[in-house]
Amino acid sequence: MSTGAARKRSPLTFFVLVFVLALPFWVLGALVKPLPPINLSLSSLQIVCPVTTALILVYREERLAGIRRLLKRVFDANKMKHHPIWYVPILFLNPFILLLSYWIKLLLGHPIPQPFIPWSMIPFFFVVFFFSATCEEIGWTGYATDPLQERWSALSTGLIIGSVWALWHIVGWKQEQPWAWVAGQCFLTIGLRVLMVWLYNNTSRSMFAVILFHTMINVSEFSFPNYGSYFDPLLVGTITAVLVVIVAFFWGPKTLARFRYASSYF
Repeated sequence: MSTGAARKRSPLTFFVLVFVLALPFWVLGALVKPLPPINLSLSSLQIVCPVTTALILVYREERLAGIRRLLKRVFDANKMKHHPIWYVPILFLNPFILLLSYWIKLLLGHPIPQPFIPWSMIPFFFVVFFFSATCEEIGWTGYATDPLQERWSALSTGLIIGSVWALWHIVGWKQEQPWAWVAGQCFLTIGLRVLMVWLYNNTSRSMFAVILFHTMINVSEFSFPNYGSYFDPLLVGTITAVLVVIVAFFWGPKTLARFRYASSYF
């Protein structure tokens, strides 16, 4: 999007409206028990809030032409043709992080049963989570990321959106999990958002790249191990935080896109 259009947008207004629209879904989640086998609260239906908020605000600012431009970005995979190497972290970083966390727990002697991976469910998970990631990223990435990067560094943008993103999920998470799990998941969520901004900036600001990465977060977590039953967000968050430090060091906190040991953009 253009710099002028980005400057017109108000991330604060976006954040406030996303929370307001989520209130009915939090109430619904409190009234209905989480759904097996993945123990998912109906508060998760709040995924429609970021896209709804973005469309409302973009229509107010840019009318229908702005909405068309925003929605076209969902499938802007053409931007990736110049950066095909980035499909590697987009698709495989999350499975790697979870596999590493599983190995660490085994080395530490945690009592973990043999992992069960529901292979037949993975295509279904991918479709469902691609849809949910699209609904979220039209807002978090398509609306809020660029205007924040106009005012702050890429690292700060990731930390700001990640913190808001985590807070926005707390009610739904608490309806499913204890507070210790929720705290770990908040820590993980902030780190993941920084990685999303890193991928976004290194793929010519492709929303499709972020949607695909977001999809793989959920597909990985809900598939392994045992529908996420032994997922440890604090451990996974710690691994992710280490990756964030590495990314910030090598690509620079200002843009997360200028590789330290390259003469030009990676």
